[in-house]
Amino acid sequence: MALPGLARALISAGKLGQKSAEEMFRKAQANRSSFIAELTGSGVVSASDLAHTMSSSFGAPLLDLEAIDALRLPKNLLDPKICQAFRVVVLSKRSNRLIVATADPSDQQAAEKIKFATQLGVDWVIAEYDKLTRLVEATTTSTSDAMDNLIGDDFEFDESTLETAGAEESEAPSSEVEDAPVVKFLQKMLLDAFSMRASDLHFEPYESTYRVRFRIDGELREIASPPIAIKEKLASRIKVISKMDISEKRVPQDGKMKLKIGPDRVIDFRVSTLPTLFGEKIVIRILDPSSARLGIDALGYDPQEKKHLLDAIGRPYGMILVTGPTGSGKTVSLYTCLNLLNKPGVNISTAEDPSEINMPGINQVNVNDKAGLTFAAALKSFLRQDPDVIMVGEIRDLETADIAIKAAQTGHLVLSTLHTNDAPTTLTRMRNMGIAPFNIASSVILITAQRLARRLCPNCKMPADIPHETLIDAGFTEDAVDGTWSPYRPVGCPACNNGYKGRVGIYQVMPISEEIQRIILADGSALQIAKQAQAEGVRSLRQSGLQKVRLGITSLEEVVGCTNA
Repeated sequence: MALPGLARALISAGKLGQKSAEEMFRKAQANRSSFIAELTGSGVVSASDLAHTMSSSFGAPLLDLEAIDALRLPKNLLDPKICQAFRVVVLSKRSNRLIVATADPSDQQAAEKIKFATQLGVDWVIAEYDKLTRLVEATTTSTSDAMDNLIGDDFEFDESTLETAGAEESEAPSSEVEDAPVVKFLQKMLLDAFSMRASDLHFEPYESTYRVRFRIDGELREIASPPIAIKEKLASRIKVISKMDISEKRVPQDGKMKLKIGPDRVIDFRVSTLPTLFGEKIVIRILDPSSARLGIDALGYDPQEKKHLLDAIGRPYGMILVTGPTGSGKTVSLYTCLNLLNKPGVNISTAEDPSEINMPGINQVNVNDKAGLTFAAALKSFLRQDPDVIMVGEIRDLETADIAIKAAQTGHLVLSTLHTNDAPTTLTRMRNMGIAPFNIASSVILITAQRLARRLCPNCKMPADIPHETLIDAGFTEDAVDGTWSPYRPVGCPACNNGYKGRVGIYQVMPISEEIQRIILADGSALQIAKQAQAEGVRSLRQSGLQKVRLGITSLEEVVGCTNA
């Protein structure tokens, strides 16, 4: 009897007797299954023992597939039918060769089939058969099949607590919203996004394709390509649970929804739809209240910056401004401060567009320009509500700025945001809005500018060989580049996203000192203010970022990319 190469290798290694191998081979033929499936399924040889034996016998590296992120495996390099038939997974492509995971490196038929189909050579990597089988099923199952079996009954949309965001509730035909595969696919995407620490989900229809992308650590990453046929049902499902009008597809809509995970955990999402040429693009923002409760230490402030901020929010009145572009973490910083101030004896009111983080003990108001509830109108109302602390989502115009400044001057602590490049230019921006220098100098007590940089993965980061001249050009001083430390670079591993995992704040925290007040009163420029702040020890955004490069928290290219020189 001609035994397969796998059986002969096991016999040579003393793991299997000749008679046992022949009996197992006959049984596999009778059951029309593979020899390796029959072998591991019967328990004669464990999957782990088999993998170690194959690695030793054939001199091929052994890989634990639990360390592999299935979403990051290359796609379209090998026909899924071949992967399923021979139980193989393509791990990567190097030059003209494929790195392929298998449990049976003796399978010449599989190697020849792969070579013929791809015109590439094959290098085997050994994996445990049971883990390999699960990975093959996960990476080759079609989307429509996968949607039937993605998620259990422990997960459901909490439709009893859904909130309306300016859209009318509409009744939907049951055929539009009760399509189980679509419901399960949506739940799967939302849960995956939450577990992968994504901030947004993008559902994007095109002429002949449909794409789902997650924004992870500030970068969009393609996650799934479901069939184009589901776009209408998926959009309808999202709009129904977000309390939008499903019959209206010509104008943008906004809404909210909640996903209940277990008996006491609910995730909030903000939903926005936009009509495009080939259907409605839907963006879902994950609203994670826990991010504001991590504490100020988790945000990445240096000790001196943290002290300045805590001193400012401990003041009984005045204005604190947080500046930076969209997506720089301003809201989380403001709510972290509000969380520190949120005590039974303090009355806190906020006006936002819209409110993203729900926090018990704080009176939160969503502005509604169409209804006349603007930031300015909300602020005027707050001042009649006996407030201690006021948070304004954004100072957009002179009227809002004027009321906020008067509130700061009359015994209230006011927190707000502005869109400026750094702390010094915030003061001149307020001056350009038409606010008198005296009002700025007497009300603003601290400005913090911020950016978010991707944090290097601690598991795989490596020292980077960066030329001395490049470090100096980036902003390091000659004294700082003394050879006692080394910058790090991203590498990439299964635990991270291309060498990065999470994000860290880069801050410029500028208290308004008496000298800076004098410059403001003299209608000085942003350059004068920046020079004085530097003299007082306030680091620029670039200098703050370089300090995190020196500490190995982030990479030089990240800091250069997200800060001004």
